[in-house]
Amino acid sequence: MPSPAADLLTINTVRETKVILDSDLAGLYGVLTKRLNEATRRNAARFPNDFCFQLTREEVANLKSQIATSSGAHGGRRKLPWAFTEHGALMAATVLNSPRAVQMSIFIVRAFLRMREELASGATILKRLAAIDRKLLVHDVVLRDIYRKLQPLLSPPLTPPKREIGFHVKP
Repeated sequence: MPSPAADLLTINTVRETKVILDSDLAGLYGVLTKRLNEATRRNAARFPNDFCFQLTREEVANLKSQIATSSGAHGGRRKLPWAFTEHGALMAATVLNSPRAVQMSIFIVRAFLRMREELASGATILKRLAAIDRKLLVHDVVLRDIYRKLQPLLSPPLTPPKREIGFHVKP
């Protein structure tokens, strides 16, 4: 069963990739961020750039503005954080090789799967809305054509009414 820390899992988008920051991943695995990064460096061959990469200062500033993290001026991080993709987070679990890491790796896989499913359902809805929009445009053209054809029938005639025939009593 995932811990309360697992409820705080934050998946960010950096370089158009969904990632978990090293501090969040270390919290999930129950280790210090420093220890996670050490294990990652010791096993660098297991972490190619598409599994794990270090953020730039600009990316860190952008994330701070999005998630309102504390500044480094008051005892915060001294080094740039690492970002782990789904596969990098799983590889970190194998490098750490603790029961907690295994448990959390399962949780992370499920979190990424759920995120993928939600994104896919959103894409399906957008495709359906686009199809409806196209149909509405076609119907709009047809309705305008019908309106133009009916307009003369709905308008009163422009000629004055004819004089009535017959006997009329004027009051």
